[in-house]
Amino acid sequence: FYLFFLHFQGVTEGYNGTIFAYGQTGSGKSFTMQGTVDPSTQKGIIPRAFEHIFESVQCAENAKFLVRASYLEIYNEDIRDLLGADTKQKLE
Repeated sequence: FYLFFLHFQGVTEGYNGTIFAYGQTGSGKSFTMQGTVDPSTQKGIIPRAFEHIFESVQCAENAKFLVRASYLEIYNEDIRDLLGADTKQKLE
């Protein structure tokens, strides 16, 4: 079972966007989020979302954008930053 919550329509208008993946271990959440580089038809939600955001930013005129991303894992009540230098370190 997976549940994905996606809110990207207003990202380039200043609203936060969130992708939330929830499900049992081995249900395909990581693959759905990350996908594979080759073939490109199997890219996940994250690379597709980044492509969409940066294409929108490049097309915008007379606007400045700040793009920040976090990639967190919550497992057994432990939180880890998967973009951090040490992905094994637990966050407070």
